[in-house]
Amino acid sequence: MKTQTVAYPLRLPKSLKSELAGICREEGTSMNQFIATAVAEKVTALKTAEFFADRQEMANIEEARRLLRRKGGQPPEPHDRLDDA
Repeated sequence: MKTQTVAYPLRLPKSLKSELAGICREEGTSMNQFIATAVAEKVTALKTAEFFADRQEMANIEEARRLLRRKGGQPPEPHDRLDDA
């Protein structure tokens, strides 16, 4: 599958561009790749927040509490237990 890209002229303050260029040199990546990744991370964070906000409206707190109070089945297997810290 071929990814479609579009050009977008980006204006950055000179000091920010200089910092970005230094980071990209150290990381061995292009400024374009860095910016694309940063935008993707921000979009993902916003979409995740939106997802949970939408799910919150459907939450039934009393039903969740009822499930937490119910009697359990089998105890955890030894390999599922956490070591006491």
